[in-house]
Amino acid sequence: MENTINNTPILNAKKIKKTETAKKITAQTILYIILTIAAILSIFPFVFMLLASLMTNDQYRTIETVADFIPRTAMWKNYLDAFTYKVGGQLDFLKALANTMIVGITSTALGVILTILTAFAFAKLKFTGKNILFSIMLGTMMIPGELFTITNYITVSKLGMRNSYVVLILPFLVSIYYVYLLRNAFMQIPDELYKAAKIDGVSDMKYLVKVMVPLAAPTIISITILKLIATWNSYIWTELVNKANVAMLMLSNWMQRSGYSTSGDVSEVQYPIRMAAAVIITLPLLIVFLCFRKYIMKGVSKSGIKG
Repeated sequence: MENTINNTPILNAKKIKKTETAKKITAQTILYIILTIAAILSIFPFVFMLLASLMTNDQYRTIETVADFIPRTAMWKNYLDAFTYKVGGQLDFLKALANTMIVGITSTALGVILTILTAFAFAKLKFTGKNILFSIMLGTMMIPGELFTITNYITVSKLGMRNSYVVLILPFLVSIYYVYLLRNAFMQIPDELYKAAKIDGVSDMKYLVKVMVPLAAPTIISITILKLIATWNSYIWTELVNKANVAMLMLSNWMQRSGYSTSGDVSEVQYPIRMAAAVIITLPLLIVFLCFRKYIMKGVSKSGIKG
């Protein structure tokens, strides 16, 4: 009788532990199922894009069931047609790629420099109204980007800057979000280093280049990559300001206008060719992300620790 009474708390503890373990396993199973479904839904558009790029146009137009997603004949010729397709007889893939690289490299280089200087000023320098000015800058992040697009379009139109590389580079050199990220990264660097550098007679610019930039390298790398990706994906602004000059358009615009075939007076969209064009411009972004994903995640996570 005494042994039974003494064993009761032990048995109850074991039952509670088993119940908690069962609940934990159930919760994890449900979580994994939800994440798996979300992953499938997220990756489906890319899988469909790849499969559709290998179809004939007739098969693409008659898709009704899941079985129709499988190409009956692998049309690798779609990729060659997409690669050599010229929009308006002027803009092929290589020309659109050159436009994108010119705008991307120039705007990214200048933008990163301006972001570093601005973030350093708000993180380490002291001047009147710094916090108020920074708050106002952060407040602009609450304004929808479409409003900036409208005002920027009116401005560049009145200045006669349309149909040029300049109009693609200037309006978006600086992002307040990137300034915010880099400022947070700079603020994590101890002020004692800055004070010691000033005692040694080091200028602010030299301290920035020799100390701040190397220590905040992950965030700067992530900002650089994200700005390049944003340029690679840009569509609306380019379409607005360079619509009349087809030769000045970029990759996303080339893709949207590619894949047309003309027979007599009838013009038909060849969707598989357009899907092949989408694969061509998506693949480099996927490779860049896979190669630099740890820098992007590290840079963003480090910047969010201290505000």
